[in-house]
Amino acid sequence: MNKDFCKMIKEAHDKNIYTVTSTNGHFLTSRVAEEVVASGLDRLIISIDGSTQEVYEQYRKGGKLEKVLLGTQNIIDAKRKARSKKPYIIFQMLVVAPNEHQIEDVKAIGKKMGVDKIILKTAQIYDFEQGNELIPKQDKYSRYKKRADGTYTIKNEMKNQCWKLWHSAVSTFDGQILPCCFDKDAQYNMGKWEENHFNNIWKSKNYDDFRQKLLLSRSGIDICKNCSEGTKVWESI
Repeated sequence: MNKDFCKMIKEAHDKNIYTVTSTNGHFLTSRVAEEVVASGLDRLIISIDGSTQEVYEQYRKGGKLEKVLLGTQNIIDAKRKARSKKPYIIFQMLVVAPNEHQIEDVKAIGKKMGVDKIILKTAQIYDFEQGNELIPKQDKYSRYKKRADGTYTIKNEMKNQCWKLWHSAVSTFDGQILPCCFDKDAQYNMGKWEENHFNNIWKSKNYDDFRQKLLLSRSGIDICKNCSEGTKVWESI
């Protein structure tokens, strides 16, 4: 969708920056796939949330499974044509109740196509306390557990730690730097690209104060209350 995507990846690649992106696979035409391979993209995560259209579209509203599979094949073909090992292709299935019965089918599709890795990822669900139709029946694929009174709680212990705050950051389309991808509404703006250098933002008092607040009381930060960090959220195949 972003016409400058491959140009951006190539610029990062030329500066020895590791690059990774996620996609629904719908825009990976043969031409785009060849451009992606040529850009030097290191890792490509392709979402496949079902092995049939009927199940896939329950979560991916308006999506077409056939486009996902065609886009994946185009990338595989482009890699082969260019004799490139990159990008490392990952099939990622977000496991929810409507698709959990198709886990083995998705594994089989990925292995048959020849993707490099298959990941089964658990889903972050809003309004989970009273139960939710998206919570999987298989406990290992759920981030939540049922209490004796019938309500649900997040599985992971609310420890006052989070490696992401020292590992990565998120940039919005308008240049705001956020602490992580759980800040979906950009509540915690650490600074803007156009106003400051990233290194200065990363080492700023504002950013440091946020890190210290989490180390003292993670439960006091709303975006951290329904966070899976510290739990097993995916399974590699």
